[in-house]
Amino acid sequence: MAARLTGRPVSGARRPPGSPAEVLLDGGTPVMVKRGDGPGAVRAEVAGLRWLAAADAVRVPAVLGHDERWMVTERVATGRPGPEAALRFGRALAALHAAGAPCFGSAPPGGPEDAYIGLAPMRNVPGSDWPRWYAEHRVLPYARAAVDRGALRSGEAAVFERVCERLPDLAGPAEPPARLHGDLWSGNVLWGADGEVRLIDPAAHGGHRETDLAMLQLFGCPQLDRILAGYREAAPPADGWRERVGLHQLFPLLVHAVLFGRGYAEQALTVARAALAR
Repeated sequence: MAARLTGRPVSGARRPPGSPAEVLLDGGTPVMVKRGDGPGAVRAEVAGLRWLAAADAVRVPAVLGHDERWMVTERVATGRPGPEAALRFGRALAALHAAGAPCFGSAPPGGPEDAYIGLAPMRNVPGSDWPRWYAEHRVLPYARAAVDRGALRSGEAAVFERVCERLPDLAGPAEPPARLHGDLWSGNVLWGADGEVRLIDPAAHGGHRETDLAMLQLFGCPQLDRILAGYREAAPPADGWRERVGLHQLFPLLVHAVLFGRGYAEQALTVARAALAR
C-alpha cells in the first residue's frame, strides 16, 4: 500500500499490520499508513492537513500519498512535552486561527461537506452567524443522535434546545471564522523530538477559535497552562472566554455520547445546565 501510494519500495514494517501502521520505505524512511473509516474520510483528512499546513503556523505531518481509502504521511519522532515548545505551540495555534476561513462551517479546499470527527460523521455546512450555525450543525444534530442511540432520554434533549435558544447571549462577542483543527484533544497533539508540536487527525473547518481552546482543556493536555499563555500572548481571547469553555465543549461531549454512551451524555447535561445557570 505505501509503495503504491508513494512510488517508493517498502523495506519493512515497524508495527503489526493494521491502521495506522508504521512501515519503512526504501532507505529507512519511516512513514504512517492509515485507512479511512468511512466514505470520504481520507479526502477530508488530507484536505484538512493541507489546509492547516497552508497557514504556515502549526506544523502537521506531510501527506506523501493517498487514494480514496488509504493515506501515507510522514512519521513524527516524538519526545517529551516541554514548556518552551508549549509556548511556541500556543503562539502558532493563534496564528493558525488567524489564517481564517471563508465562513463558519466551511470545509477545507477540496474537502467534502460530509466529513468526520473521529469515528462520527460531521457535516461542514456554511453559515454566517456562529451561534445559529453551532446550534443547527453541531449541538442539536448530536443531541438528537444521542437520543436515537439511547444515550440521552428524550426529555433531556430539551436542555440542549434551551442552550441553543440562548446561544446569541451566551456566545460572547462576535468573531470572524477561524481556521480550526476541529478535534484538538491531547491525543492529536504530538510533541516532536525536535521540540516542535505537530497536529494530526484534524476535523478541520471554519469555526470559532474558542472551540479549539476548549477541546484542549476537555481531556487535559500536557503543558496546558503554557500553551494558553503563548496563545494569550499572541492573540488574547475575548473577555469571559473561560466561562464559555463549556459551551464549546458541548459538541465533542455529545459526539462522545453518540459513540460511547451515557457517561458522556451526563457530562454534557452537566455542562449545559451550568451554561443555563449563567
